[in-house]
Amino acid sequence: MNKDDLYRRISDILQETFGIEPERISMEARLGEDLDIDSIDAVDLIVQLKPLIGGNLRPEAFKTVRTVSDVVEALYGMMQAPAEAAAGN
Repeated sequence: MNKDDLYRRISDILQETFGIEPERISMEARLGEDLDIDSIDAVDLIVQLKPLIGGNLRPEAFKTVRTVSDVVEALYGMMQAPAEAAAGN
């Protein structure tokens, strides 16, 4: 899964779960200020994202997440970590 695929899936989750209009969602959209995602919503979002990366989700990676782009980058990094670890063995 590449970053565009992740963005599309995150966008789908934001629309389906939180009722956010598609035109409000962009890579630059701030989760709290622009999309009204609070800390409880963020936990729900993380739970829904977990299957995308095979369950290797690290909640600490989301402490600095502020935008949709940050979510994409955090997930992409977690997806790459197992492949890099396997390559190093």
